[in-house]
Amino acid sequence: VVVGGGTGNHTTLSGLKDLECNLTAVVAMTDSGGSSGRLRDELGQLPPGDVRQCLVALAPDDRSTALLAQLFDYRFNAGNGLNGHSFGNLLLTALTEITGNTATAIAEASRMLAIRGTVLPVTLTKSSLVARLQDGTEVVGEANIDQRKENLDVSIDYVYLDPKAYAFTPVLEAISRADAIIMGPGDIYTSIVPNLLVEDVATAINASEATKICVCNLMTKPGESDGFKASDFVNLIRDYLGTTRSLDYLVVNNTTFPEKLLERYSSYGQYPVEVDLEHCKPAVREVVQGPLLSAGVYLRHDPGALAGTIMNILNSKLAHAETSVAD
Repeated sequence: VVVGGGTGNHTTLSGLKDLECNLTAVVAMTDSGGSSGRLRDELGQLPPGDVRQCLVALAPDDRSTALLAQLFDYRFNAGNGLNGHSFGNLLLTALTEITGNTATAIAEASRMLAIRGTVLPVTLTKSSLVARLQDGTEVVGEANIDQRKENLDVSIDYVYLDPKAYAFTPVLEAISRADAIIMGPGDIYTSIVPNLLVEDVATAINASEATKICVCNLMTKPGESDGFKASDFVNLIRDYLGTTRSLDYLVVNNTTFPEKLLERYSSYGQYPVEVDLEHCKPAVREVVQGPLLSAGVYLRHDPGALAGTIMNILNSKLAHAETSVAD
């Protein structure tokens, strides 16, 4: 089970989909910006954008579905009312109108794309993400939190959902059956934590016997994770899970970043996340480091390298368990 938002889940899912695993994506439903936000405001539906990204990530790479997946990701760049909308968002919205609810719309889109896995909205409740800052100010809406322009020197105290959101039952069932639960990468307050705020989700994760893996972000984000080190990401997840127990694994990158990219990112107030191993020890049983950086114009996790690291963790744990049983 991969828990998160759109971009982070897309990275993890696209790497894992061709490996020997049965995937379920649990997707946050608080997106309020861009095409998703417009559809949410104008039609009163749940935001489709993060779901769309997960569907595309799990679509096979063969020629029969490649064009359809590309169509799902197509974004109009002109046209009155169409400009900025993603075709996949419009299709999911139309399917919701036709089938009567978000869950069946996602199921139909999954069949269209013949995806390798399952995509589940964490909730069917229409709810907004609210961030309370250290000075008492409240920022309403995921997009406003994600793209905060003011008071960037005031950190987030906590986030909550308004109104309270209730878990989509298949999500709780998937978590209870899971062999592994992967949280991250992704924006910590706007992609990962919103899933844990949904009623019963954190309780289900804590009760699950699954191996719990946190994938650490590569870079900090202004107004959201300024100055965060690896231990801060893990501890924040534990806080919102409501547990003092250690997570099983933290996956971090150990590749050196290109200086030119670091200079560009620093101009936007983004810096590499420091891996503070000593402070990670109380929060996680084991830190796994590896070359996870994707070569390109952006600093991103490489889907294949990340998936390989995750599967190595799980295969190693399985082999150890089998050896213990044999002994």
